[in-house]
Amino acid sequence: MTPLSRDEKQARREDVRNRAAAGELRFPEAIRDIRHSLGMTQIDFASRFGLTRRQLIDLEKGKANPTLETLEKIGRVFGFTVGFVMKSSTGQEPDA
Repeated sequence: MTPLSRDEKQARREDVRNRAAAGELRFPEAIRDIRHSLGMTQIDFASRFGLTRRQLIDLEKGKANPTLETLEKIGRVFGFTVGFVMKSSTGQEPDA
């Protein structure tokens, strides 16, 4: 991964925050987007949050279920909390 400038990191972080506020930040893409916005490689990100690289790859592909503790650690960097979010207002009802 090419190192990001300070301005690029800031712009990516703002994008992640805006998408989260709009309810458009979806798992598992959120994990990858958060990692990219921090300008971190998979190895660096995994190490920072107590994961193996394999676990991170599986999370980014939607093949793993993170623990609540892991989600809280990752979200804390952005001031996020873990919770339920209503589906988009496309008229679809939430799954039962």
